[in-house]
Amino acid sequence: MRTVKATAAAVTAVIGAGAAAVAAGRLASDAALKAPPGRPLPTEPRLTVHGTAAGQITLTRDLAALRPGRYGLSGNGSHAVVGPVLAGVAHSADTVVRRLESVTHGTLTSGDKVWLTPNVYVGNPSAALGLEHADVDVPGELGALPAWFVPGKRDTWVIAVHGLGTTRELAMNVMGFLHRSRFPVLALAYRGDLGAPRPPDGLNHLGETEWRDLDAAIRYAVRYGARQVVLHGWSTGATMALRAAAHSGLRDRVSGLVLDSPVLSWETTLRALASARRTPGALLPLAVRAAQGRTGLTGDRATGPAPADGLRVPALVFHGPDDTVAPWQLSRRLADARPDMVALRTVAAAPHGAMWNADPEAYEEALRRFMTPLM
Repeated sequence: MRTVKATAAAVTAVIGAGAAAVAAGRLASDAALKAPPGRPLPTEPRLTVHGTAAGQITLTRDLAALRPGRYGLSGNGSHAVVGPVLAGVAHSADTVVRRLESVTHGTLTSGDKVWLTPNVYVGNPSAALGLEHADVDVPGELGALPAWFVPGKRDTWVIAVHGLGTTRELAMNVMGFLHRSRFPVLALAYRGDLGAPRPPDGLNHLGETEWRDLDAAIRYAVRYGARQVVLHGWSTGATMALRAAAHSGLRDRVSGLVLDSPVLSWETTLRALASARRTPGALLPLAVRAAQGRTGLTGDRATGPAPADGLRVPALVFHGPDDTVAPWQLSRRLADARPDMVALRTVAAAPHGAMWNADPEAYEEALRRFMTPLM
C-alpha cells in the first residue's frame, strides 16, 4: 500500500510540474501575443529623469540613453521629443544629457520613469504635423478599421502599417517626407488597435492573420483612386506587407515594399520578448509551443522557405544589428537571396522599429531614391 501511495504521489507531482510548466509557457508567450499597442516592449529599459534645463534633459546612463538620433520620450501621462546626446555638456558617470526639443503633453520632473519610443509624434497628422487629413473607415473582415488619409497628387499611394509596441502614430515620422513628395498616405489601425475590432481570440498573431486588414486597406486605396500602392511596414507591419504582397487578390497593384525591422521569424521574436521578461531558457520552447496552440501559428520562417521566394516587387529593407527583437541576420539573408529585388540599408545603433529615428535624413534620402522609380 505504501508503494502504491508513493507511486501515486510521484505521478501527481509529475503531472503538477507538467501543468505548471505549461502554464508558465503560456504566460511567457504573452510577451508577444499580448503586447499592447503603444506600450514599451520588454526589451526597452525604463530610464529615470534626473533633471531638465533649457533645451536639455538628464537621464540615467544606459545604452538606450546613448542612442544616436531623435526619439519620443514617454512616461505615464507625458510625452516629449528628445534629440541627440549633447556634446560639450558635463555628463556624470551615471547620467546622460540629451537635447530636449519639446514636451508634447504632461510634465517631466526628477524621478519620473520614462522610456524611449520610435513614436516622435502624437495626436493626428493635422495636430502634430499641420497636414490636412481625413479620418476614414476601411471595411475589414472583422469590422471597420480606422485610418488617417493624407491626400497627395500622385496615383501611387503609400499604405503605412505599424508593428509591435507602437501605433499608427509611428507613420507620422515619414508622413511629412511623403507629403512633400506628393504621395497620398493611408495610415492604418488594424485588429487589436485602439478603435479597431478586437481579434476573435484577443491575441496578436505577429502579422500572420493581421495581414488581411492590410489587404482590406489595399482594396480601399484602389477603390478610391490608387493605381498602385507601396506598402511601408514596421516590425510585424513589415510581415503583413510581405504576406499581402504575396497573397492579396490585388497583389498586382503593389509596386514596392518598404520594410523597417521586419519580423521574419515569429519564433525568434517571441523568444526574444519572452527572454526580456526573464523567462528561463528551458521554458522558451514551451512558450513557442503555447503560442502555436493558442494562435495556430505553424513553422518558423527562419528555417523554412525564405520570404523572398515569392517576392515579385522591389523591396527596401531598413534594419540593423542592434535590433534585439527581430534579428538583422534574417534581413541580410533576405537581401542575399534576392539581390535583384531587395536592397538592404544597414542602420547601426538603432533599436527595433526605430531605423528612421537613428538618422532621419539618411533614411529619407534612401526612401527618396527607392520611391522615385515607383512614382
